[in-house]
Amino acid sequence: MPTSKSNIKRARDVLSKPMSMAFISLIGKAIVVGALTGFLVSIFRWIIDHTLKFLMVIYPMMAQHPQLLIPYIAVTVLIILILSRILKSSLLDLVGSGVPQIEAVLLNEHQMNAWSVLWRKFVGGLLAICPGLFLGREGPCIQMGACIGQLFGEKLKISKEEKRFLLECGVAAGLSAAFSAPLAGVIFLLEEITFDFHPQGCITALAAAIASDFVTILFFGVRPCLYIPVHANMPKDSYSWLIFLGILIGFLAFGYQYTLLNLRWWYSKIKLPRIYHSAIPLLLVIPIGLWNARILGGSHDFIAYIAGLDQNSNLTSLLGLFVTFFIIRFCFSMISYGASVPGGIFMPILVLGALIGAIVGVVMIHQNIIPAACYLNFVVISMAAYFGAIEEAPFTAITLLTEMVGSVDQILPMTILTFIAYITSNLLGGQPIYASLRKEMFPK
Repeated sequence: MPTSKSNIKRARDVLSKPMSMAFISLIGKAIVVGALTGFLVSIFRWIIDHTLKFLMVIYPMMAQHPQLLIPYIAVTVLIILILSRILKSSLLDLVGSGVPQIEAVLLNEHQMNAWSVLWRKFVGGLLAICPGLFLGREGPCIQMGACIGQLFGEKLKISKEEKRFLLECGVAAGLSAAFSAPLAGVIFLLEEITFDFHPQGCITALAAAIASDFVTILFFGVRPCLYIPVHANMPKDSYSWLIFLGILIGFLAFGYQYTLLNLRWWYSKIKLPRIYHSAIPLLLVIPIGLWNARILGGSHDFIAYIAGLDQNSNLTSLLGLFVTFFIIRFCFSMISYGASVPGGIFMPILVLGALIGAIVGVVMIHQNIIPAACYLNFVVISMAAYFGAIEEAPFTAITLLTEMVGSVDQILPMTILTFIAYITSNLLGGQPIYASLRKEMFPK
């Protein structure tokens, strides 16, 4: 039926009213939460980065002068004792990345003493990550951001809903500051924490993430935090191989999930109080550092090292090196994360993904399936696929790697590979890892 002239509206009748002052005020609060989070996380990142650089110096020195191991082990024992004291009163809130705890808070399954968790996570995270454990900085950064959001909300006379928004803003700001990736911070919040695309929540989280990232720029500059110069485009003929690689990564991702969810059970068999479990990885990391200090930490520098290797070198020696790195990184990542210490799993997962891509890339180069220039392509897209399949968060994975690496050229192969790996892991029985950890930590 034709529309009558009386029903035709003008633009002023269709366009909505401007944002309310209450919403503008909430955005302002979100910016404050983001700026505070960005400042604290930047300090956290700076200390970790410089300490890991120090390890690159001290470990070769200890390898040449073994007598230096005595004071180093003494300092390690002191760290174990201090860390046990920090964890003792708030173990449930401080172990691991902190993301399952935040999910539990938002689902009203748990309450968090924000100030206590904030300073303990900051100090405890540094004590666990700086000695070189295979842990990521992003987990503590996310939880610290959530604590800042909660504390700021508690200081203001605002509704319960607005306090929740500010806590969520802290989550997005924490990941944004950890990786200089504001879009990934917001998408992570939606895909893994709230599972709710609410316009008001999304805009406030984006404001916080932008403010947080802007502060990190003042500390670290505008260069992407994991810049990898991917310039080549994959040949069309190589796309069919993404199916096989995606299935392989899906199986490996499910294996990672299965192992990770067994860690608490395995550690429960150790006749040692849980607050002293940190002694196991903190002492075991020393011989690893003496063997190759470059492998220590989360680690951004190690991925850059993998990306910079000459892929045209002898195939057997390269594969042997990459497989050795993968086994050590996988096993010690599990030992580190299961030891009841503060630390995340994002970066350890990305390192393993980079190694998978490096292994497959060099094989394909030596078989003349892809040109040598495409080696970096496989390193990057495999990181996204492995992360997306383990976390059951493909959108976060693709956005995060795009922002971290600083290139959008690989969106299509990255999306294809991540999708196949995600579906494969899901068909095997994979579940969102943080939700599974939350149910384990906070059984109903």
